[in-house]
Amino acid sequence: MLTVWGRKTSSNVQALMWCIGELDLPYKRHDIGHRYGGTNTDEFYRLNPNRTVPVLQDGCNPPLWETGAILRYLANRYAKGDFWPDDLLARTEVDRWMEWSKLNVALAFTAPIFWRVARTPNELHDIEAIRLAVEQFENNLMIAEEIFTSRNYLASEHFSLADIQFGHVLYRYYDIDIKRKSMPYVEAYYKRLLNRPAYSEHVAISYDELRPSNAYSKPI
Repeated sequence: MLTVWGRKTSSNVQALMWCIGELDLPYKRHDIGHRYGGTNTDEFYRLNPNRTVPVLQDGCNPPLWETGAILRYLANRYAKGDFWPDDLLARTEVDRWMEWSKLNVALAFTAPIFWRVARTPNELHDIEAIRLAVEQFENNLMIAEEIFTSRNYLASEHFSLADIQFGHVLYRYYDIDIKRKSMPYVEAYYKRLLNRPAYSEHVAISYDELRPSNAYSKPI
């Protein structure tokens, strides 16, 4: 049995839970962080001295932290086939796109865009900073747009761990009120993700608890 510490509205927790769902693994999750608190306790410090979520414990094994490391652990232990290939070169290709997604997609979206739009009161919005962040983020997405002209998923023709790291931010990207560049192949890819039950259960969910009382409501 897997035990997960982390609130369901954390994007990193969502990536982990999506992976757990795709692998059909039994789990128990504890709401920790943000309005739920709990990260400042001595008990949580013993789980993760960084006091961040997610944290995962697999049975009696030591707790794991850092989302990418946890995802790779689960893939190495439980995944089969194209999700995390046995062949070194094929697995490295998945890993390469996974790293690219973390650095150029997830990190470029969450704080620079999502926090500024959905988690910041209207009167504190830095419109120019948001515009520039969206522009840079979409420049990165254009790399994926080109990839999707020739295959259905990021690292190959098959769904893989790379898609977990890349695709978990797309729900919020398409849900927040910003002007978006036309990227028909990325949008088609996103619609394929919405058809995956684990994505709908763990990623395409409300984040209203993160909004301030006067959260952003009009397009930029």
